[in-house]
Amino acid sequence: MSDKLKVGILGGTGMVGQRFISLLENHPWFEVVTIAASPRSAGKTYEEAVGGRWKMQTPMPEAVKKIVVKNVNDVELVASEVDFVFSAVDMTKEEIKKIEEDYAKTETPVVSNNSAHRWTEDVPMVVPELNPEHYELIKYQKERLGTKRGFIAVKPNCSIQSYTPALFAWKKFKPTLVVATTYQAISGAGKTFKDWPEMEHNIIPYIGGEEEKSEQEPLRLMGKVVDGKIEKATSPLITTQCIRVPVLDGHTAAVFVNFEEKPTKEELIKALEEFSGLPQELNLPSAPKQFIQYLEDDNRPQVALDVNYENGFGVSIGRLREDSYFDWKFVGLSHNTVRGAAGGAVLSAELLKAQGYITKK
Repeated sequence: MSDKLKVGILGGTGMVGQRFISLLENHPWFEVVTIAASPRSAGKTYEEAVGGRWKMQTPMPEAVKKIVVKNVNDVELVASEVDFVFSAVDMTKEEIKKIEEDYAKTETPVVSNNSAHRWTEDVPMVVPELNPEHYELIKYQKERLGTKRGFIAVKPNCSIQSYTPALFAWKKFKPTLVVATTYQAISGAGKTFKDWPEMEHNIIPYIGGEEEKSEQEPLRLMGKVVDGKIEKATSPLITTQCIRVPVLDGHTAAVFVNFEEKPTKEELIKALEEFSGLPQELNLPSAPKQFIQYLEDDNRPQVALDVNYENGFGVSIGRLREDSYFDWKFVGLSHNTVRGAAGGAVLSAELLKAQGYITKK
């Protein structure tokens, strides 16, 4: 009998679900034992349910091919087989809120990639290197849900991971104003070029709901736990534009920043390169050894060269230079389905296990 924690994937047939499954292959702490999806996939083997829609660049892991997919709505049945679940379900916001709470109430921790609970007062939204102290909210959430071990934890939007880590690294210089334009890969919409041929040689200047998330979620990450909820930070002011570009994986951000203090370029780069957090301190299995790399070449970071830095768990920053109107400007890059989605949730689960929030049932 394996001493690994038994994991279920809710929404396991979609792109983020597939990324969860590929990242968890041979994971030292976690083992995928259950996959749940929509009723139309239930009863089929995972291989049959996905069919020709496997979107990862690595083959489907052998260990999951013959797992019979369960109906994600059979909450008690799915929960009875696992220690915790990752959630990547494709439903309406209200349906997601309800089903994730239903799983939590079966005493099953839910680590979610979805946005539905990101603004629920007592649900922690965490990037493990940036704001792990927000997991303090879990005790308040358990009181509300009436659970002993069941809770929901979420990760933030994929687009903010390419620039928010830099803002945290530069906190001591007190950023006051941030203008960011993100150039977002099509896998962020759960698509490949095969599914979305009209994206080839094309740019779409609108991604529904993305700009509000990109402007507000960093302020929640920077907030403090006060009376069982997050008091959102009021600074820096952040304004964004979010654009879909013909790239498979990797969200790039072009960012302008003003600071209250006036750091030098050397101070800013040193702060990036020295920045680390609990995942590095605890040597978690998926943690990048160096969370943020700074690239000196003028033509970096590039998606083609840098998106898989630290197996997709690291963040790349480059082109830091003084601006005519702002203090500094830079370009950031992160892997949107690894660091920005499934991988960020896996790293969160590793930290939750290390801190005793996720245990065997």
